[in-house]
Amino acid sequence: MTVVGLDDTDSRERGMCTTYVARTIAERLNRSGASVSRLILVRLNPAVEYKTRGNAALAIHTDCDPERAYEVARGRLERLAETADERTHPGLVVADHDPREAPADVSEFARRAIRTHLARADATALIDRHGYRSWHAGNGRGRIGALAAVGAWNELEAWTYERISYRESERWGTPREVDPGSVFAAADREYPAVWDTVDRGEDETVCVPHTPGPILHGIRGDDPDAIGRVAEGIESEPVASSRLFVTNQGTDVHLREGALESVRDGRAYRVDGRVASEPETRRGGHVFVTLEGIGDDDESEARPSLECAAFEPTKRFRDRVRALRVGDRLTVCGEVSRGTLKLEKFAVRELVETERVTPTCPDCGRRMESAGRNQGYRCRDCKTAEAEKETVALERDLERGWYEVPPCARRHVAKPLVRGGFDAPTHPEQ
Repeated sequence: MTVVGLDDTDSRERGMCTTYVARTIAERLNRSGASVSRLILVRLNPAVEYKTRGNAALAIHTDCDPERAYEVARGRLERLAETADERTHPGLVVADHDPREAPADVSEFARRAIRTHLARADATALIDRHGYRSWHAGNGRGRIGALAAVGAWNELEAWTYERISYRESERWGTPREVDPGSVFAAADREYPAVWDTVDRGEDETVCVPHTPGPILHGIRGDDPDAIGRVAEGIESEPVASSRLFVTNQGTDVHLREGALESVRDGRAYRVDGRVASEPETRRGGHVFVTLEGIGDDDESEARPSLECAAFEPTKRFRDRVRALRVGDRLTVCGEVSRGTLKLEKFAVRELVETERVTPTCPDCGRRMESAGRNQGYRCRDCKTAEAEKETVALERDLERGWYEVPPCARRHVAKPLVRGGFDAPTHPEQ
């Protein structure tokens, strides 16, 4: 077996797509008489600043001779990679072993590429150590993702699927012709096995990109057959070709268990805490709330804290954050950037269900006033008195369980609640 890993062929402005390059390599290998068992789409650390939108690396699993696979792949990359963009630095790594036999350090490299930041020298050292064939253009950064794609199949356990349909080349860069009604109808028929196809709350076809590249639409889910039915049910401009990818999308593999006092920028975490501030809506519609550590009730003890944010693109999710109150206990998930956690989802563990308020006069129904420091409360008119504040029930717009950003704002690697497997009730967005 041979594993062909590739990365960084696209451009934010000029288009192209690494999945498309991988598909063309697979076709060339098939035409040469080799078989391709699968194509792997690996989403790497979404916090990497120099990434294009999805930070995807690709791997092709084939029985082709490694030298022949290298020649075919290099030829396609040299022809298709958008190297005219100075930020595009394609890389290729070809390994002459079964995907399940990737060395331990190469497999671990894949997980590190999803959860942290790696240097080009890290990839080069491993490529040389194992004698892999490799090629790069520019500064060689693409070999980081290419090597990660080589090790991913042996390292990761959770996989989903995406069927990507491509446009005719002469249409690239022009507006896509896709009938939204057919997308929603097809998505409704196969939900929840097929997810994040549309955003019903925002009336948006999430599966149709807006970039100038070759993709017409991408359908994601857990069942390849259901994915195929959705893709075939979409009425659109002609589909030039399509391909099914096995992927780590929708798995939360980027999240690491963390603590408020130890989170670092450029990584994504799952951390526990207690709401320490009332949610605040700031300029631009972004909503911020502070989380603090959960310790004892000693007010003199300094607790670690972390600012969390639901930015404007998360749309209605911000209302969930606005509904939080001081004292609620949460588990939050998201990437930390400049000391702020960008919320992808959160779980309400405990809700504050009562509050202490100034007592009401039992005779006239008006609020009492303070009678002075440590002297309780009294009604000015009725002269009735109470020693302390009264406890009243709160009406809450939240329940215990998990809440998430809507499909239009979901990161590729983030796990939708509808996929299940969470440790509390879920409130999925559709």
